[in-house]
Amino acid sequence: MPTPRRYLAIVAVALGTALAVIDGSIVTVALPTLAHDLGVASSAAVLVVTVYQLVLVMTLLPCSALGSRIGLRRLYQYGQLLFLLSTILCFFARSLPLLLVVRALQALGAAASLSVSSALIRAIYPAPQLGRGLGINTVVVSSGNALAPTLGGLVLSVATWPWIFAAAAPLAVLSLVLGRQALPHPEPHKEPYDVLGAILCALTFGLIISGLESAGHGHSPMISVAVIAAGVAIAYVFVRRELDSKMPILPVDLLAKPVLALSTIGGLTAFVASMTLILSLPFRLQQHYGFSPGEVGAVITPWPLAMMIFAPLAGMLSDRFPAGFLGGIGMAIAAAALLSLAFLPDQVSHFDLIWRMALCGVGFGLFLAPNARLIVHSAPHERAASAGGLISTTRLTGQTLGATLLAALLSFGIGSNKIPALIAAGLAILAGICSVARLSPTLSARRR
Repeated sequence: MPTPRRYLAIVAVALGTALAVIDGSIVTVALPTLAHDLGVASSAAVLVVTVYQLVLVMTLLPCSALGSRIGLRRLYQYGQLLFLLSTILCFFARSLPLLLVVRALQALGAAASLSVSSALIRAIYPAPQLGRGLGINTVVVSSGNALAPTLGGLVLSVATWPWIFAAAAPLAVLSLVLGRQALPHPEPHKEPYDVLGAILCALTFGLIISGLESAGHGHSPMISVAVIAAGVAIAYVFVRRELDSKMPILPVDLLAKPVLALSTIGGLTAFVASMTLILSLPFRLQQHYGFSPGEVGAVITPWPLAMMIFAPLAGMLSDRFPAGFLGGIGMAIAAAALLSLAFLPDQVSHFDLIWRMALCGVGFGLFLAPNARLIVHSAPHERAASAGGLISTTRLTGQTLGATLLAALLSFGIGSNKIPALIAAGLAILAGICSVARLSPTLSARRR
């Protein structure tokens, strides 16, 4: 795209991405207040977060397929508009069931935008700068995750909890205004939308993840297994059906390429590793080292800050160097840092944690942006939206599985010691192996 329109389009996509990320985690700080005001148990209030994440995972791929058919810009802005409308409804939600419905609508709007954001980035940037664009997008995600808790605390200090959900609404307004004229609008495809495939996709992810979360939280094993089994059965039917589709909702045609399959597996394991470690640290640092919540937040912050610096750098480097090489280096650094976190000394200073967390951010920053670039760049132009949906689905699924894994470890009494860090290090090593494997001459030839 020509400048200055390109810059306006970049801002529009960045605002939409930040909106979805911030809205997903900002409510965490308000859960105790929300539970008190609505008169529900704390465990029930957590559903406000869970429902948002689950609807996102269930609808990202169906939304990406819809974007290919009705137009990327149209779906992106429809998502922003749905988010704004559902945000207004938050002020009228005075019961938990109604609030959960509103949160599901917000998640659906966020999914519509996130599902096509990577495809829009591919249309915005010239091919030699695609890695830079995806690196900036990674920075936006990291910044949103880092900013959300602080922003949530500030909002609660001056307003009631419904304003938590409205905090990111100005981003949607700006994105809508800028994107109306600036965003690219690639020609949509005319194939009919596969409604049954979309339903099967949502059921596959929804049932399997719900069953795993139920098992991780110690609910009835029989019910958890039954839900997972139902999800697996539907997944079998869904995948068999998708193999015969020219424009599948689940991009089985892309995953059939070894390079893209390795990139997806590596991305999934990396996100599971990072979420498992980050969620386990507050328990370990407060219970075993006597850190206050404020101190925990301060020592975790270097991770997203380092990613903010190294993700765009890695994105630019991936325009010149193989993603497998950069990702391998990144995961080697991350694995070393995670192992050092596992074997912390008995007495730990703030600096001991800060440099280890910063190294984790460097390692994951070097891996994630080049990995996303390879997935988007390797997909055909007409499958760019599916590739972008695959990236977002991988990220959210990995984060959800990481949270579920930690819940299971905590239920077994081993989630607040070195075990989560050791598991995260093992997953980082696996992600690094997947990354380096992409350097194989045979796989490179198949990719071309």
